[in-house]
Amino acid sequence: MLSDSEVAELPTFLTPDTRPDVKGHTTGYILGLSGNRDGCRFLRSKPDIIAALFALTTDPSIAIVKDCYHILINLSADETLHQVLLTDVKVLQVMLKKLLDPEYVLSDKICKILSNLTRHLKTCKIVFKVLQEEVGMVKLVEIICTEGYNKKANFHYLGTLLSNLTQLPEARTYMLDKDRCVIQRLFPFTQYQASLIRRGGVVGILRNCCFDHAHHVWLLSDAVDILPFLLLPLAGPEELTEKENDGLPVDLQYLPEDKKREEDPDIRKMLLETLLLLTATKAGRDILQEKSVYPIMREFHNWEKDVHVTVACERLVQVLIGDEPEEGMENLMEVEIPEDVEVKLTKADVKEQEELEKEQERMKQEEEEEKKKKSEAEGTDKEQERMKQEEEEEEKKKKSEAEGTDKEQERGLIR
Repeated sequence: MLSDSEVAELPTFLTPDTRPDVKGHTTGYILGLSGNRDGCRFLRSKPDIIAALFALTTDPSIAIVKDCYHILINLSADETLHQVLLTDVKVLQVMLKKLLDPEYVLSDKICKILSNLTRHLKTCKIVFKVLQEEVGMVKLVEIICTEGYNKKANFHYLGTLLSNLTQLPEARTYMLDKDRCVIQRLFPFTQYQASLIRRGGVVGILRNCCFDHAHHVWLLSDAVDILPFLLLPLAGPEELTEKENDGLPVDLQYLPEDKKREEDPDIRKMLLETLLLLTATKAGRDILQEKSVYPIMREFHNWEKDVHVTVACERLVQVLIGDEPEEGMENLMEVEIPEDVEVKLTKADVKEQEELEKEQERMKQEEEEEKKKKSEAEGTDKEQERMKQEEEEEEKKKKSEAEGTDKEQERGLIR
């Protein structure tokens, strides 16, 4: 770490007029510093240095600009620096303006910073307020849905940013506005194979929006039809009965033999959690039962190997095939749970989590043992093959020597 006098001189090396090599050396040093928690906490008390770095995001040298953005990404990953970045350095307005520029080459870096800044509720509210004043969520949705909006950026982390923003009720209200047709534009990205980040972000948006049970019937209606987009990533190639197929949404009927499920367990779990949220009301449960969701879940449960995802699937199945709640308790989100019962449920959840972790560890050990046995078996096979080859070579050698002796004897007889 630098001495206090050296730290005090750092801002003088980060001015636009400083020699490029000096600036590059300084930003490189600070980049290394920002790569660990202690370095970030050190920079937290130096807002003048962070402000100087942010100012250098307009530097003529692309290498220096990239260094500065990487530093800001590292700093924004630390929650304790969020207020410094938003209040002292005031990064939001400038970054949002650059984000809208279809020619800006480092828009993806900005998406990562904004994604980090919205992970926690307090700063998420600040970002949402400024976003609505400066840009509007509809513009972000337009960017993520417009292929080629910026040929130098992919905007995958916009999905994560929007997912973080929808932890706020006011952001969900905007996304679920029936007159704007916002959330529907995101549905196809639940199967977007080009980016797991974007896919996961969009599924996170849908899950967050489903916390508002007042919109469930609308989301499940033919006008919006969210269900196929949640079920398709979980459906496989298994054959269902004709009756089961006929009950499914059209997009899920008679799927091809090469149909593959979502590869990421975290996304599969989020999809199941979204479906479970949609069963919170009686109307939602009725629609999911009517649309033959259970057969898809039955086959999915047989296929799934991740213990956490399996538990999420079992919870959904219990609601789908279980008895209806008592009168007055039909809306599971509005049921008041007594404090003592809530404590017991919390303890049960903790215990279940511990058991799941033990089960996952056991399965991991079994996989490692299986790999070890397979490796040993392959080693034995190779050893046997080597010995066989040696025997064959030895046999060939003996045969060759015998043939040579016979020929020698023949020549002796001829003489």
